[in-house]
Amino acid sequence: MESEVLIRNDLSGAVPVRRELILGGQKSGKSRRGESLAAQWLALSPAHRAVLLATGLAHDDEMRQRIARHRAERAQRVPGLETLEVPVRLADALRAHEAPGTLVLVDCLTLWLTQLLMPHDLADAAQRSEAGGDAAIDDLVLALRDARGPVVLVGNEIGLGVIPLGREVRAFVDALGLLNQRVAAACERVTLMVAGLPLAIKEVP
Repeated sequence: MESEVLIRNDLSGAVPVRRELILGGQKSGKSRRGESLAAQWLALSPAHRAVLLATGLAHDDEMRQRIARHRAERAQRVPGLETLEVPVRLADALRAHEAPGTLVLVDCLTLWLTQLLMPHDLADAAQRSEAGGDAAIDDLVLALRDARGPVVLVGNEIGLGVIPLGREVRAFVDALGLLNQRVAAACERVTLMVAGLPLAIKEVP
């Protein structure tokens, strides 16, 4: 079955497994790896489809320019990759677009969690809670486990530095670490990107 593609290769050119989590620091090459896997999936068959669920929101000019630049560069690198903006309802979007012949790329989990726990809109923040964030994560993991086609998720590893100042920031670092653990447990492959180089953390045959 297409959804069970497990072609083995060196990690720099590996064909997508059913589920892969890609972690790394800023500018580590994690998004580029996700795009590369999407491009290879599209190249395997003309019937294949690839969809990017982009979770970033533009709250200032710099972020708007960054998103526009990424969109333009991505269109050149992977012209067949469809892009949808999904800042919050990620599990619903995954369920709506997953299919045996479709690769879903999520970029990125970190910004999605930020929208859940630290929304920019104060009115929206009043309606959210830690319990609501936990429920959304549970729902995402369920949708990930049920997906029939390959799913590639990109996220940041931010827990390797000094303990941050501020209760809210420490809580976010903890929450992101736990989210990464939950998603990693549901994936057959976990890859850590360092300076553009992929390191295999988990590989289930």
